[in-house]
Amino acid sequence: MPLWLTRSDVQELVDMPAAIDAVGDAYRSIYLGEAESPVRSNIPVEAHSGSLMTMPAYLGGDIDALGAKLISFYGANPGERGLPAIQGKVVLFDPETGGLRAFIDAELVTAMRTGAAGGVAARYLARAGARTLTIFGSGAQAPFQVEAVICERPIEQVLVLSRHSSHAGALAALIESRFDVSARAATDVEAAVQAADIVVTATSAHDPLFDGGLLRPGVHVTGIGSHVPDACEVDATALRRAKVVVDQRSACLAEAGDLIQPMRAGEYDAGQIYAEIGAIVAGDLPGREDSSEITFFKSVGLAAQDLAVASLVYRRALALGVGRQLEE
Repeated sequence: MPLWLTRSDVQELVDMPAAIDAVGDAYRSIYLGEAESPVRSNIPVEAHSGSLMTMPAYLGGDIDALGAKLISFYGANPGERGLPAIQGKVVLFDPETGGLRAFIDAELVTAMRTGAAGGVAARYLARAGARTLTIFGSGAQAPFQVEAVICERPIEQVLVLSRHSSHAGALAALIESRFDVSARAATDVEAAVQAADIVVTATSAHDPLFDGGLLRPGVHVTGIGSHVPDACEVDATALRRAKVVVDQRSACLAEAGDLIQPMRAGEYDAGQIYAEIGAIVAGDLPGREDSSEITFFKSVGLAAQDLAVASLVYRRALALGVGRQLEE
């Protein structure tokens, strides 16, 4: 009988350090050719300003998991309806028999795996002594990005930039209450970028958030918000100055406006991408090579990440007796 796992179950069963390790394993599996993780199918629901996404994946090797994430994205939900922007389930199957194993809340799995992607990037690409994090965006994803970076680097200060100053202030207060760091809302983009050891962009912006010329030597940037060709958080100047690492080359070249737009304008070339992060996790390529290098990690989000975290949740649920069995 399949297992039904709610958001509260997921929250009980997985923490950020474990999610970071799971997502890192997924990236390695993709690089080693042990995974099938096709580009997501996105069906627009224009009449209601939403979309439905289907994201199947198989992870072989030690993980050996099969499943798909089925989610809707309605960006206006939080403000207009009091509902989450992302709703859906991760459906797990037995990779050996194809039997149905579990339905797992996708909202928290998505938030955790997206945060964890930034954590993996910080682990391999940020300077070991990084202490100041500047984050663009104050939405639901932002706390998970901050938590993941804090798990990997000795962050002492977080600067929050948002279109809504009240949201930035609320996020800063949340960060200070939840983590042992100083946090404050910032309004001066130039000063906040120049102060950063790590910059995270977690917005729905369609235009670059800052001038890439402002980045200090040694800074790491994670671009996590945009995942469609017409959305862009980071400019061509930042790309040209950085060692660019992606979650999956094919997915980013199909979906990442941060790369697609400069390429269309002749300001960047796909051949300049350094590597998929899985090659770095596997140890076949170095990540950060010196303290002055600027690094940029671009993630559009992969079904393999969802599957890795959901599989971890499922295994822990079985071990601890968490969840509700459904009758077939």
